[in-house]
Amino acid sequence: MSTHQPPMPQAPAAAPDWQAAPGGTYPGYTSPIPVVRTHLGHALVSEWTKIKSVRSTMWTLGVFVVLVLGIGLMAGLAVSSSGDMNGENPLTLGFFGLLLGSICIITLGVLTTASEYGTGMIRTTMTACPSRGRVLAAKAIVFFVVAFVVTLVASTLVAMMQTALLDGHAGARTPSGGEWLKGTVGVSLYIALLGLLSLLVGSMIRHSAGAITIMIGLVLAPLVIALFMFASSLEKVRQFLLEYSIPTQLGTFYGSSLSDSGPSGWDPLWIILVITAVAFGGAFALLQSRDV
Repeated sequence: MSTHQPPMPQAPAAAPDWQAAPGGTYPGYTSPIPVVRTHLGHALVSEWTKIKSVRSTMWTLGVFVVLVLGIGLMAGLAVSSSGDMNGENPLTLGFFGLLLGSICIITLGVLTTASEYGTGMIRTTMTACPSRGRVLAAKAIVFFVVAFVVTLVASTLVAMMQTALLDGHAGARTPSGGEWLKGTVGVSLYIALLGLLSLLVGSMIRHSAGAITIMIGLVLAPLVIALFMFASSLEKVRQFLLEYSIPTQLGTFYGSSLSDSGPSGWDPLWIILVITAVAFGGAFALLQSRDV
């Protein structure tokens, strides 16, 4: 009589090299993809790729250059054909184009940070680089360099055009080396820091339209308010707004100002540098404490 033999238990299949068997030890897995410790350089490359890839960068910077060169050239032509410089520095004619063009730099600065919150891209950015301070620093560095270089090129070109147009013109004088430095490098640093301040405000507000409105108000509101302060009791407030308004400080780099007192020389640059540093600290603190 035959008996049914139960099947013999089969030995478990050998686990792959990368997978530990139950109760066994994990031998480890070596990825074929090189593992590189990330640093600030990687974040800089990422932010540079983003800022050069979006259309808003080309549009805002393109309009900025057109405003600076176009208004500067028209001012130079108008003065050379009919006006008299009365011994003034011809580089001052570049002030009007840079003042209007600064709105483009402000807009780009806000969009560099705030637009990522609007699209939700900030979550991808923070996943790829969990160090939030590194992300903010990379955005600030890349934007500042771009804004400074573009402003320097535009301000230098318009200064060269204006001095060429007014060379030998009645009342025009040749700018000194210090005036050239302030009218090109100095004003470019100021505009770039103003744009960086906008970037930080965008990071704190997290809303593009709101941050742009705040920054444009910061640029224009103090001067407009001061011009309509007629009461003698508000004279000190009016004087303060005139002296420290951004158009007045920008004009200081060209040796012209709406006020006879207040910041002079390179003072406006140190003022906005301190304000931007404080804003950076605030943006960093909020970025660390809030969810994305």
